Amino acid sequence: MQNVVRKYKFLTVWKLDAPIDRVWEAIHDTDEWPRWWKYVQAVGGKVEGIEDGVGSVRSYTWSSALPYKLTFHMRTTRAEKPYVLEGEAQGELTGTGRWDLSTADGVTTVRYLWEVDMAKPFLNAIAPVARPLFVWNHNKVMQAGGEGLARLLGARLLAHAEK
Repeated sequence: MQNVVRKYKFLTVWKLDAPIDRVWEAIHDTDEWPRWWKYVQAVGGKVEGIEDGVGSVRSYTWSSALPYKLTFHMRTTRAEKPYVLEGEAQGELTGTGRWDLSTADGVTTVRYLWEVDMAKPFLNAIAPVARPLFVWNHNKVMQAGGEGLARLLGARLLAHAEK
């Protein structure tokens, strides 16, 4: 993959008192995200990959705390159960996303690195002024994801941080 500098780089960290295998399964099973992640409106367009999911493609439609939606396709480029899940986005967002999971003392740490550009002309046009709102919005979406995942697993979200 070529080294591209993206306009937006987000790092989210969740800490959950749940087993890493259960956290992995919930994150890996993106078809179920709309059930527990408030801002995921739809997952579809399935193209299956090989056994570990590499090469699979899904279409995602996300709403947000702000009044807009984004749709993009995500192709899984790496899956190392239960530690790493990585993919490339194309559509109204383009870039890469990577989930890194680790565990210690019964706590699973989830790190999500999201490096993207927006392809929606209107959002790019207002980006110089609206960037702080886009960052705030991303943080709200990810906070809802951590809270939803904890509810799904019957666990506690011990920490949520954005870097």
